[in-house]
Amino acid sequence: MSTETRNGKLLVFSGNGNKALAKNICRNLGVPLGGAVVNSFSDGEIRVKIREDVRGQDVFIIQPTCHPVNDNIMELLIMLDALRRASAKRITAVLPYYGYARQDRKDQPRVPITAKLLANLITSAGANRVLTLDLHAGQIQGFFDIPLDHLYAINTFVEYFKKNIKLKAKDLVIVSPDVGGVKTARAYAKRFRADLAIVDKRRANDKETEVMNIIGEVEGKNVILVDDIVATAGSLVEAVAALKKAGSKNIYAAITHPVLSGPAIERIKHSDLKELVVTNTIPLGSNGKCKKVKQLSVAPLLAEAIMRIHQERSVSSLFN
Repeated sequence: MSTETRNGKLLVFSGNGNKALAKNICRNLGVPLGGAVVNSFSDGEIRVKIREDVRGQDVFIIQPTCHPVNDNIMELLIMLDALRRASAKRITAVLPYYGYARQDRKDQPRVPITAKLLANLITSAGANRVLTLDLHAGQIQGFFDIPLDHLYAINTFVEYFKKNIKLKAKDLVIVSPDVGGVKTARAYAKRFRADLAIVDKRRANDKETEVMNIIGEVEGKNVILVDDIVATAGSLVEAVAALKKAGSKNIYAAITHPVLSGPAIERIKHSDLKELVVTNTIPLGSNGKCKKVKQLSVAPLLAEAIMRIHQERSVSSLFN
């Protein structure tokens, strides 16, 4: 398939956020990863040099804003500026994971809306378009004044569970860990033709949550908990404990972004969770050594979306 369109040649670059994912995407696209120097000076300032001619070309930068969050954000912004100044025709920021997404509203006095600030910075730095996956909050799409394509990892998870776990629909319940995730959980339940349940929880503070009860029938059922982010895994293991107490059998979790910070892995190891299935939007690093964690690749999905954007074809039709 030709990578030359009226927007120019398809070029893909990457910061240091997730080089492995970027290379995998390029393999799926059948194009080489663009040459770029992205490192730091001795004082910690980030240095970027694009080693290829991008004038008049259709350029994509793959850079999740995961840990180290601020370094990865600065790499992204500086790369955007470098490419804009090098006269790229169109620059798409591919953000498999959108950091600061949980700071999407003013829930207390005198706090920022950092997700909106980041959107402003990305736009000002030179992005003409954004491609991202499973945003924490849908309204973040409206924070951008440039086109944004929002992908979902649901089909990747459904395919894995149907092929490898093979849970019977009559014995399966899809569970949302909170009321806010019901819409996502309902989409999973529809694809599995399974029942739906909700964990009703009350947050004590920003670090601890108190699980109240389970809305729905989970006794004697296999369970798949679905969510977009697992950070410290506190809410996850509390939900697992509540489900187990309510009589659930095997409990799985399908969570897109494996932030897995602080005590997350230890909590997962000592929980009744049978398997945590995540994607490779964020590199697992040493967290990948946990036998309960299974990582799936979203490279084929992102590669298909990149090609569709490049060829001016519909991205939403991927989910029809």
